[in-house]
Amino acid sequence: MQKNRFTDVEAESIVLFAVWDMIANMVNYEFFCKLHKTSDTNLLFSTATHARLFNVLLGDFLSQPREKGGKEGYFNLKAPGKNARATDYTYLFYLRNICAKPLLGRNADAIQKPLDELARWLEEECVAEKTWFPSIEVEADVRVARIRYIKICGDIAKHNFSRLESNVSKIISILKDSGVTIDVSAGFKALPDFFDRFHTDIFIYHSSHIAQLLNDLLWGIYSYLRPEFQRSYELVGPIDGMYRFNYPENCNHPLARTMYWELMNYMRRKPYLPIFTISESMKACY
Repeated sequence: MQKNRFTDVEAESIVLFAVWDMIANMVNYEFFCKLHKTSDTNLLFSTATHARLFNVLLGDFLSQPREKGGKEGYFNLKAPGKNARATDYTYLFYLRNICAKPLLGRNADAIQKPLDELARWLEEECVAEKTWFPSIEVEADVRVARIRYIKICGDIAKHNFSRLESNVSKIISILKDSGVTIDVSAGFKALPDFFDRFHTDIFIYHSSHIAQLLNDLLWGIYSYLRPEFQRSYELVGPIDGMYRFNYPENCNHPLARTMYWELMNYMRRKPYLPIFTISESMKACY
């Protein structure tokens, strides 16, 4: 496969478009009921199905955008090195690279702060005391990194149990670290119990905070790209509202240009939700 298909500025456009697209598909008024205030607030899912899909989409966002088996993907996105942190195996890794070497914007501080806050929160442990697994009659004080339980629950929400053997192994490992030893058969039986505790209970509780962290990151990307949008956007033609975007230097690949154009269109519309802060009571547990 051809190497270095995209220039650095093209790769940045592609990553920012992908991240904006994923966050916008999660943090919007289809998934959540409309906010009545923007400070000390709380978000409610429209339905339980939206909560489940939000978990699935978040699990995808917290995965590597690379081909399985170590194959080089079309976008030539580099893999993190050895001993990388947990959030380096997500799209956050590529945002970190942009912050280290910004091209479309001059100052990536607007991205760096919400990025660091989201990564720190994801990598911290959730402590679920006295978690009861009725299917296997086990109770344990479960400690697990938040990013880990979110991805496991996202897989459970998406797949039938017959496709969850790798997640069963993860649950067995989590329970072993919590002082409980079970076999694979018990692990499969425990899948609904794990989902009930860590999705229906804990993830739903965390969802307002997660949405704020994601929304802050999206607004950070918006702030970072404002100067580029102002440079690029141009009204043209005899009809009011006709416009074009002037591509940055070294953005010539047709697919990268398409993604840059769509990214600038996102800038025209802004993020769906305003900047908001949730109640401290929705951050205190787990």
